[in-house]
Amino acid sequence: MKPKVLIVVHQKTSVPGHVGVLLEERGYALDRRCPCIGDDLPEHLDDHAGVVVFGGPMSANDDHLDGIRAELDFMDVVLREEKPFFGICLGGQLLARALGARVYLHDQGHVEVGYTKVRPTEEGRPYFAHSEHFYQWHKEGFDLPDGARLLAEGERFPNQAYLFGENKLGIQFHPEITLEMIQRWTAGAAHRMELPGAQPKEAHLKGFELFGAAIDKWGRATLDWLGMRGTGNVAMMDAAD
Repeated sequence: MKPKVLIVVHQKTSVPGHVGVLLEERGYALDRRCPCIGDDLPEHLDDHAGVVVFGGPMSANDDHLDGIRAELDFMDVVLREEKPFFGICLGGQLLARALGARVYLHDQGHVEVGYTKVRPTEEGRPYFAHSEHFYQWHKEGFDLPDGARLLAEGERFPNQAYLFGENKLGIQFHPEITLEMIQRWTAGAAHRMELPGAQPKEAHLKGFELFGAAIDKWGRATLDWLGMRGTGNVAMMDAAD
């Protein structure tokens, strides 16, 4: 039986994109759950090799939504156990909020939509050896949780990636993005590209062409050092790669 990774998404049609592809390549089965449409979350992680929580249109502050409340409660399980956690956009914001940090809108209404460059911190430099450009699709950011180490910074939203403990990673950007997902997101939520700070669709497509291969390498290396190496003998990421 294949080892399982818990995949948490936020809409009925949501997919794990390229991160899902990388996990399946490593021999994992994807246990996909969507609490926002009523799926349960496990009370422990004995049956899972790790957890990936993806983005969504709701906010980590939406306690009134049963699904978001369930996910915030589930962060207690994540933090109690030693299994790797990878929080992408809303996933990283949920973990940050569970750790007591603020999740907030930009004070001038700006968003990050399209490809942007992040700045690795001194500690974060080895983790960003493969790419510093990533796809963004968000209007909220998070403060750095107490006890977390900042790995990357940004212009509009200063906290872009953090590590809590040894294997709990929260990021603001979307390494799972595929060309098909860009087409779907920019068509289904075209109004977001009219917001301050958003890039036009043409820039999204060009960014995928320019940065997609490097982000693929970043994703593979990141799963390695988080400990989701699968059944093969995949080496830890070396900063000199």
